[in-house]
Amino acid sequence: MSAPDSPGPTVFVLFGATGDLAKRLVLPSFFRLVQEKLLPDEWRLIGSGRREKTDDEFRDDVRAALEQFGGLTPEDGPWDEFSAGLRFAGGGFTADDPGQLLDRIAEARGEIGQDAQLVHYLGLPPTTFGDYTRALGAHGLAEGARVVYEKPFGTSLESFRELDRVVHEVLDESQVFRIDHFLGKEATQELRALRFANGLFGSSWDRHHVSAVEIDVPETLDVADRAEFYDATGAVLDMLVTHLFQVAAEVAMEPPASFRADDVAAARDEAVRRFRPLQRDEVVRGQFEGYRDLEHIADDSTTETFVAARLWIDSDRWRGVPFLLRTGKRMAESHQKVNLIFRDPDDGPVDPDDLPTRGNVLCFDLAGDGALALSMNVKTPGASIDLGTTWTQIPLDGLSGGDPLPPYVRLIHDVLTGDRALFTRPDGLEDVWIAAAEVLDDHRRPESYAPGSWGPESAVRLADPVGWVLPG
Repeated sequence: MSAPDSPGPTVFVLFGATGDLAKRLVLPSFFRLVQEKLLPDEWRLIGSGRREKTDDEFRDDVRAALEQFGGLTPEDGPWDEFSAGLRFAGGGFTADDPGQLLDRIAEARGEIGQDAQLVHYLGLPPTTFGDYTRALGAHGLAEGARVVYEKPFGTSLESFRELDRVVHEVLDESQVFRIDHFLGKEATQELRALRFANGLFGSSWDRHHVSAVEIDVPETLDVADRAEFYDATGAVLDMLVTHLFQVAAEVAMEPPASFRADDVAAARDEAVRRFRPLQRDEVVRGQFEGYRDLEHIADDSTTETFVAARLWIDSDRWRGVPFLLRTGKRMAESHQKVNLIFRDPDDGPVDPDDLPTRGNVLCFDLAGDGALALSMNVKTPGASIDLGTTWTQIPLDGLSGGDPLPPYVRLIHDVLTGDRALFTRPDGLEDVWIAAAEVLDDHRRPESYAPGSWGPESAVRLADPVGWVLPG
């Protein structure tokens, strides 16, 4: 794996710069890039929005966002250097009216170089992606630029195809970066390294050795602070067809020809192509009790706040192995884990009935800086020959020379260097929408579950006979 190219002078345009996504994730990530000295020597960040705002007012907004959401304050890093690169372009941005943006880009290029790379980040509702893409083309801001789209890229097969058509009328695919931040997590990337750089695991990565794969992302979080947005999305769109499907493809893919971006993406997309379309009887949709009492939520809302699915992958490697996917709000615990549950030995002197339940599990903890864990069956110390299970864990931030980067920091840096390995492609996304079509069309009332629980009881049974590794 080669080192990334050093980015040259760059003008980074952040659409939706005063929105929730920008404040929570993009702006703190940009500040971290400054701290890590991973930005070009010459750069400008132009926030774009409808309101009129001076550069100093925008800087004050950014400072407040860092203090509220960044887990850091300007005193933790080079605030003066960072704030000097911030600009704001008000007046909105449409195909008919670019507002102040063209002038601000021209000013920025006058300061750092006329050949400065343009990077546009659409931190906006997905329903606006088409209009903003057309506007970039209409005002000559698309040629040679890189454009970052948040997820979901579409909301159905039909809307995906229409958005993909619009995007490719304006941009070449090499310019497009569709973010799914679960692909930027250190532990998600560690899946590849552990599998392909270690014969111990690589030789066991198949249906002959693995009885089930679980991708489990329960959350204790509520949705009250963004209820209106969430009610228009739900757990299937917000998590299942984006994050969980992409992680499933990372686990399931065949070895890529190399670690180059196109080879990795092609292998991941081929895995998605092998997803068997989800069936309603293998999907559980849930809604936590009290959801419809929240402000902005209709009394008859059928939006799911929980989803669990049993996914099958029709490849020689994984045929017959269930991929169990689960996520939800207001659950008992918060975790982000991928578990490969290995089969018990079926020959030898040990009676399978004497083995602990799920004795061998390889766990990738995707939360925070990430960690690897492995459970093993061992003899319980003492005079008996009883067997027990013990875990060993490797925190990724403890590796010598390691410096884990949060997903958005890593992905924005990859955009700046032009590395597309951790971004999705349209061929794979089309197959995602095909696989999820029946569930997306399911508007029945979800099953109810108690806040603080593990979701509907039927979701617990969905994982039989292996059961969920986390309680449930």
